[in-house]
Amino acid sequence: MIEMIAAHPHVFWLSLGGLLLAAEMLGGNGYLLWSGVAAVVTGLLVWLLPFGWEWQGVVFAVLTLIAAWLWWRWLSRQVRTQKPADAALNQRGVQLIGKRFTLDTTLVNGRGHVQVGDSSWPVMAEDDLIAGTRIEVIAVEGITLRVKAC
Repeated sequence: MIEMIAAHPHVFWLSLGGLLLAAEMLGGNGYLLWSGVAAVVTGLLVWLLPFGWEWQGVVFAVLTLIAAWLWWRWLSRQVRTQKPADAALNQRGVQLIGKRFTLDTTLVNGRGHVQVGDSSWPVMAEDDLIAGTRIEVIAVEGITLRVKAC
């Protein structure tokens, strides 16, 4: 077995890369992907340009680091260019800012409730507003919507 690997080192690297990529498909958390790609590229380089085991190990390590670094750079750019709507995901109150509704009941002491879809949200305003007033959500404080007449 060792003799075959010594005679055909590219088979070792291609097999290692295939195993790492298969293990990545089973796990799916990204840790083995770049090592698998680096092993496949190392196998292809060794197949085209045969060189010693020492250099094969160095090429594999360097390719793994470069691939991981490039992936990190790509991910950091994706996070910076993320849509603002994604920042409000699972924050229903924040998604309501800027929306307009009609009061069903009169606000007493600036407090009351408004129907939003199938939910009733507590609201507060600077002034008492009568039922039927069009309001706009301007902020969210906890679970209470701060509103103003529009």
